[in-house]
Amino acid sequence: MSPRTRKGRPQTRRRTRRPARSRRQRADDRLIGLLVAAVLGITLVVAVVNWLLAHWWILAVVAVLAALVGGGRFYQRQQGARWEAVRAQGLRYALPELDALHHTRFEDAVRDLMRRDGCQDALRVGGGGDLGADVKATDPYGRRWVIQCKHRRNGLAGSAVGTPDLQVLNGTARQVHGADIAVIVTNGRVTAPAVAFAEQQRLHVVDRHTLGVWASGSRPLWELLRAVPPPRRPSGLA
Repeated sequence: MSPRTRKGRPQTRRRTRRPARSRRQRADDRLIGLLVAAVLGITLVVAVVNWLLAHWWILAVVAVLAALVGGGRFYQRQQGARWEAVRAQGLRYALPELDALHHTRFEDAVRDLMRRDGCQDALRVGGGGDLGADVKATDPYGRRWVIQCKHRRNGLAGSAVGTPDLQVLNGTARQVHGADIAVIVTNGRVTAPAVAFAEQQRLHVVDRHTLGVWASGSRPLWELLRAVPPPRRPSGLA
């Protein structure tokens, strides 16, 4: 019988394989790597701390500079807030100025007048999909104002604000925007049916005459309107 065969079958030569590194060995290698990195990190931190302790005056200089920068920024913000308050208190508009505005700037003017009156959160929200609200504000008495603005480039000669405009405000001011006081402001005319509708629905109309008194004076809007709701909370302005 041939030495290459055994029981009639050819003898196959077994291939030797190098033993693969075990998972344990790979885990040990990773652990050693992490330990080396940790030792290097700690050594670096200790070296930095020792250097800073030896040069402590650098920390003092950095702390002084940080305090100066922080104090300067705080002072600038404080001065800006004071200037804004002074500017708001002295804000005045004449009717010709309001007539000349773009309708979005007219909304900005109404927002600024509300801020002048003490509504610090007054915000212009007019635009596409505003659902009848151009300006929102909370007065110092806690009442929520929702204002719809109707600017007329030609003032009294422009188209009058009618009942449909008031209906939009009436349908969204309280239900959607949570208004305590719903107002429509215009530098133009308001039709008699619209005024009657506003009285029936407890809406407030600021026509050209009332707007002129409000914008050119110093009295807050709620002092110029009739039958506004009582304050929600006590106020130092009461």
